[in-house]
Amino acid sequence: MKQQGGENKKELLKVNGIKKRFGQNIVLKGIDLEIHQGEVLALIGGNGAGKSTLMKIIMGIYHPDEGELLICGEKITSYSPAVMLEKGVYMIPQEPLLFPNMSVEENILMGFKEKKSILRKRLKAIMDDIGWKLSLERKAFSLSIAEQQLVEILRGLLRDANVLILDEPTSALTFDEVESLFRIVEELKEKGIGIIYITHRLAEVFEISTQVAIMRDGVITLQAATQEVTREMLVQGLLPANCSVLGIRPSQNECCEVQYESLEPIFRLEGFSGYGFEDIDLEVYPGEILGVAGLVGAGRTELATTIFGRDPVLAGKAILKGKDITGLSTEEVIRAGINYVPEDRRQNGLFGMSSVAFNTTSSLIKSESMGRVFLNTKEERRITQKYIDDFRTKVTGQHQEAGSLSGGNQQKIVIGRSLSTCPGLLILDEPTRGIDAAARCDVYAIIKELKKQGVGIMLISSDMEEIIELCDRAIVMFQGHKRGDLSKSEISQTSLMNASFDFQQNTAERGRNCVES
Repeated sequence: MKQQGGENKKELLKVNGIKKRFGQNIVLKGIDLEIHQGEVLALIGGNGAGKSTLMKIIMGIYHPDEGELLICGEKITSYSPAVMLEKGVYMIPQEPLLFPNMSVEENILMGFKEKKSILRKRLKAIMDDIGWKLSLERKAFSLSIAEQQLVEILRGLLRDANVLILDEPTSALTFDEVESLFRIVEELKEKGIGIIYITHRLAEVFEISTQVAIMRDGVITLQAATQEVTREMLVQGLLPANCSVLGIRPSQNECCEVQYESLEPIFRLEGFSGYGFEDIDLEVYPGEILGVAGLVGAGRTELATTIFGRDPVLAGKAILKGKDITGLSTEEVIRAGINYVPEDRRQNGLFGMSSVAFNTTSSLIKSESMGRVFLNTKEERRITQKYIDDFRTKVTGQHQEAGSLSGGNQQKIVIGRSLSTCPGLLILDEPTRGIDAAARCDVYAIIKELKKQGVGIMLISSDMEEIIELCDRAIVMFQGHKRGDLSKSEISQTSLMNASFDFQQNTAERGRNCVES
């Protein structure tokens, strides 16, 4: 399919006056959207704005109450995923949906009618073109989040879709993988494929999209060519009325460096080693936000889970407030004064069938109740409501099942639970992954308040802008080793990327090799 230019671009998808309600809750209030050949429409909006519902209608999972959907000018009268796939619409979900005991190849090729030999050849060509190296024989349960996302993307690329929906595709990808994905998107644009690109990363909007639309409370509040909008316009359009653009970025006064000379570290590691990392030395001071940057697979999460008692310590010491906590169990670590927000909150951080209240206070039951199986009901309600209000979490009530919440609201519940124990050291592993701009305002405000209270924070993040804006110092990990130790004034995109790729060391080694030769 060749892309047509200018006004001759073919309309691939049109959403016209779509409305959808669930009981008394009106989720979509009349949505109009369209996408043409070779366009990338960046769709952004807060959790609960209606994006997921709209995508489920486009994919045929839901039937709209009012309005119409047209694909290549043809009105859709029968809604089902099979119909939409046949019409050339494919969605890559944010949360990987893989069969854990099947191989990567089996997960990717599932549902195709062609011969496997032909499909394998096509798949290998796609992987070679992108530059992704992933063993097709591996079982899905052995994959990291980033690798699971790659499998989902490969599933989509293997299908000849006219409209491709990417839901937060870069949320767990490395720098190289993101760049490869962007190259693929550009190639798909050249082929005339229309792409709906759902993202919370505003930098991606300007890098990859041709059009941008903002959803808020079930309506489209802004739709324009990307070149006609600014970052500030997008952020302000996403935030509630009482949260300004300035709320997203700390002021210069709030970014001042901690005066370490007069303080004793609240936490330190000495030659700390575990599975996936080795010989890590670091210190965290009261009221300090220490960033932990690096590529996916650099050992950052393994470092966090080992500190938290989930994985064994192989060497070295962990010292909290002068006490050796090396090798303690997770419950003992929580009691000592450390809590952890995991990267994969859906798998490791949430009791999906339990209530919002239980999920928010379950750490308190383990760390404070000293054998009791429940907290005082009044106190449980107070704590739960505090974090619902602080995070603007959208729930029908404290007894709602946590698994029924949207992904972003589930993340808020897990963060609230970790904060409820009032830890001396809080480890945040990608705390804003998949969270919209308004929720980031809430999370950042909580982090800054904890900083003022003297809590030490280890912030693991793949978002360089987040590291730059929030952190007093940063370390950078590369292949399980610490490669950078940056003061506030030294933290920049250049320094973070250089250390993440071990660029300076590799350059020096190349120089020595040239001299020796």
